[in-house]
Order: sequence, then C-alpha cells, then structure tokens
Amino acid sequence: MVFIRNAFKNTFLFFCTVLISCGSGTKLSSQTSPTDSTNIKIDTNIVKKTTEITKPIIVGANQTERYLPVLENKKVAIVGNQTSVIFKYPNLSPLLENVGEIQPSTLPQYTHIVDSLLSRGVNILKVFAPEHGFRGKADAGELVADGKDIKTGLPIISLYGKNKKPSKETLTGLDIVVFDIQDVGVRFYTYISTLHYVMQACAENNIPMLILDRPNPNAHYIDGPTLEPEHSSFLGVHPIPLVHAMTIGEYAQMVNGEKWLGEGLTCDIKIIPVQNYTHTTSYSLPIRPSPNLPNDISINLYPSLGFFEGTTINAGRGTETQFQIFGSPDLTIEKYDYAYIPQPNFGAKYPKHQGEVCYGKNLQKTPNLNAINLEWLVYAYKNSNNKEKFFNTKSFTLHAGTKKLQQQIQEGWSITQIKKSWREDLIKYAKKRKQYLLYK
Repeated sequence: MVFIRNAFKNTFLFFCTVLISCGSGTKLSSQTSPTDSTNIKIDTNIVKKTTEITKPIIVGANQTERYLPVLENKKVAIVGNQTSVIFKYPNLSPLLENVGEIQPSTLPQYTHIVDSLLSRGVNILKVFAPEHGFRGKADAGELVADGKDIKTGLPIISLYGKNKKPSKETLTGLDIVVFDIQDVGVRFYTYISTLHYVMQACAENNIPMLILDRPNPNAHYIDGPTLEPEHSSFLGVHPIPLVHAMTIGEYAQMVNGEKWLGEGLTCDIKIIPVQNYTHTTSYSLPIRPSPNLPNDISINLYPSLGFFEGTTINAGRGTETQFQIFGSPDLTIEKYDYAYIPQPNFGAKYPKHQGEVCYGKNLQKTPNLNAINLEWLVYAYKNSNNKEKFFNTKSFTLHAGTKKLQQQIQEGWSITQIKKSWREDLIKYAKKRKQYLLYK
C-alpha cells in the first residue's frame, strides 16, 4: 500500500495514488508485522518494482455497461456516500515517461454515481445514507438525520441513528437497491453492518440488490479476536475476526451463505466485481472513506488503533493526523516523547481530551502492517497513570467483540499468548471465507 501523507502537496506521491487508485494494481511496499504475530497472511510475496505497471483496477461502479441494463426502467434507490463515485481516468501514457513533471491537471477526477446515473436517465427515487452521512461529514457516532440532497433534490434516508435498517415504508415502490460504499475491511467499521441490514430489509421485501464492489485496502491479512454472538452490536453483527479480508461483495456472499439474515432469509444479490484485483493488490483510496481516515497510513493503522476508542486514549481525533498518533494526559513524558493537544475539527466536534496535553506516539513512519499491532495498546495500559479507568468496558468489549481481550491485558498476558488465543478461530474463519471469494 502506498503511504501518502499529503497527496495534494506532493505531486510525485499523488502520481502513485493515481496509478493505484484509479488505474493500476502496482504493488509498492513490503508488508511488515510484529515477530510474534499469529495472524493469517493472504500472501507476503507482494513486493514489486515501483515502475512496474499492471492492468488498471476498475471498480464495479465504473463498469456501467454491465449494470445499466439491470437498472433500465426500474425504480432505484442508492445506498451510498461520498465514496460512491465513477472515476474519469486520466491518460497515463505520457506521465509514465517523465514522472517528475506531473501537473495538477492530471489529478484523478470522478463524478458521484447518483449524478452520473441521473444524467443517464436512471430513475433514482431516494438515497440511503450510512454512518457519517451521504456526503461523509458527520462525526463518528453522530446522529445522521433524514433530509434532502441539495444538488439533486433526492430525499436522503438515514441508516445511522434510530433506524439502521430500511423500513418497509421506505422500500415501498422500489424495484432494486444499489449498494456502493468503499469499506476498509475492519469489523467495527460500520459499513458492513449497514450492508447486513439493507440485505435483510431487501430480503424481507423481495427487492433485489445490486452491489458495486470496490477493493479492500486491508485485504492482505486476517487477524484479531472473533466476535462472540453475545457481544453483537452495530460495531459488529457477525462472528468474524476484526480484520476479515473480504470486499463488500464477498462479504455479502458470506452473509447469504451463512444464513446470517435470520429466519432462513437470503437476499437476491447481483455483484459487479472489481476487475484486475486480488487480495494482495495494493490499493490507495482517492477519497477518504470517513472523516477520520484521511489517508493510507491511517487506514492501515486503523485495525490496531481502533481499540483505543474503548479506552481513555485519544487516537488522533481532533488533529490532522487521525489514527496515525495516540496519546492521553494519563501517559507521561518520561515514557512517551510525543505530545499534542486535540481540538475540535472536521470529523471531531468534541474530541477526547479536548484542550489537554496528550503524551503518546507518532506512528506516521510505521512500516506497512500485515497484522494487528497490540504493542501500543498493551504498553499504554501498563504505563497509564489511571489504570482503573483506562478501559470503558462496554465500549471496549463492543470494539473487540469479546470481554477476553480486556481481561487478558489486565491479567498481564503477553502479546504472543493473546494472539495465540485467536488462532483457532482465525483458522476456522479462513476456511469458511474461501467459499465466498470473488478474487484470489
């Protein structure tokens, strides 16, 4: 995966983004992990020269010739957000000859799928919006209200808040629902929970779904504790590991195949797969999938730092380096040499420890991970001056999907011991996962 700190300020790095996100499956970096990792790697032999150009990745939404006939003369709803776009690929051939002279005019361009389909005469009646809203501007956990899209005038129905599942009333009159959202492959990232509830509602009302698939930037490994059914929530609906290594399309097939919709239901789905993609293909997201995942570094670190959401530790919310740093007033300068002060900003109106000095670590130069790193969490707990309040037990359990991880850390288990306790479930999941894959 390409690490991009500021793609719009560095034209050479942005060129790499263009190649990978909007037209290339080039693999640019090695994958590293802690030496005591017991995760399941999809493939570690993925290092290639940066100059090697392979066939372009083509996301499902771009393959309009494959799904416009399906939508013809249909009453359509879109489940989407700011990532639901159709790319306009630039002509890369002259750029390859002289990388040092990339001009701003070569930046990737795109149109929102709603705008594009409306311009092609598709009869879109409404939009369903997930967490963070249709335009992706709401805080994590913030209520997303129903409304109207200013640009198109279409009604927007929230699937985050009181009603996480489309009601029969909101589905009445529809012939088909299109699902197109960029995911990051982590269980507590709520877009796959939205997928579950949309599939369930469509199955109950005999409405087919069209899923436009997109790459998973964390698809190169499987790791983490497996969710226990008693801890199911919107942060995790199904018994899967924290890092599940599936695309949205593949995951939908698993939901159907494992009968997770309940009452023997299955949803009638048609998937438009990504072309020229495998689970070990590096993929750099050209649009942040949510306000607090601004770049590839944050997306790669998110599975590891997301645990901090259930603790007293701030994981960079209220800064411009979300999920690339962490810290707390309960950590000390004697143990941590990095400090910052969270302040309200885009995506974090009320960040944890707002206005307080937080001591912690800056992880922006961390090599690309292919396993969950527990060292940061365990070390922070051991060095916290407020261990009694370090864990918000309810929140941490919902993020981890189990009570065991908090107990293991508090009892002093080593990271090797903790990860070994995940191993049997990971092996079972990996075998189950193979049945539903669309990509190698």
